[in-house]
Amino acid sequence: MKNPFEAIAETIKNFADNEPKPPLHVGEVMDLWTLYTAFHEAHSLYYIALNMTTDTELLHTIRKAIEGSQADTQMIEDFLLKEGVPLPLTNAEKPLSDPDSVPEGVKLTDDEIANLISVKVAASIVFCAQAMIKTVRMDVGMLFFSIQVHLMEFASPLKNLMKQRGWLRIPPSYNPHGIPEKSK
Repeated sequence: MKNPFEAIAETIKNFADNEPKPPLHVGEVMDLWTLYTAFHEAHSLYYIALNMTTDTELLHTIRKAIEGSQADTQMIEDFLLKEGVPLPLTNAEKPLSDPDSVPEGVKLTDDEIANLISVKVAASIVFCAQAMIKTVRMDVGMLFFSIQVHLMEFASPLKNLMKQRGWLRIPPSYNPHGIPEKSK
């Protein structure tokens, strides 16, 4: 079995061809559309989160999420337009408002905000991996790979913040039957 770095290098090598680019296939277009739409949906979540928290570290994290996501979204948009693919419809950005004016019962807690963002990022990382493996064109595969790396770079500090604050949702330990109990 190969180590993860060898597997990544081999995957990248598979995309490093010098053949003329074939047209995008429908799967590549659909995956790019889906990710583009998901990122716009995430932007709405991030702006809603900005409107609900006053926690300075979480606000910094949300702003980093917006900055990174907008850059990745722009890469996808530029790529699709260059290929002549029309963009999907997306929602307008949410305006900023005062977090203290959001009523309790409607307002998400900082814990909920961090976990929503974390789940969205985790799902996007997995989506990029699946989309990358299905691509035929090197440039499309590298686009998904690049975005996946950006998401992983963002996910690590978010996870650390969630651990520090006690927001990380950890499943219970699994102790299979038949394994000897550890002495206390």
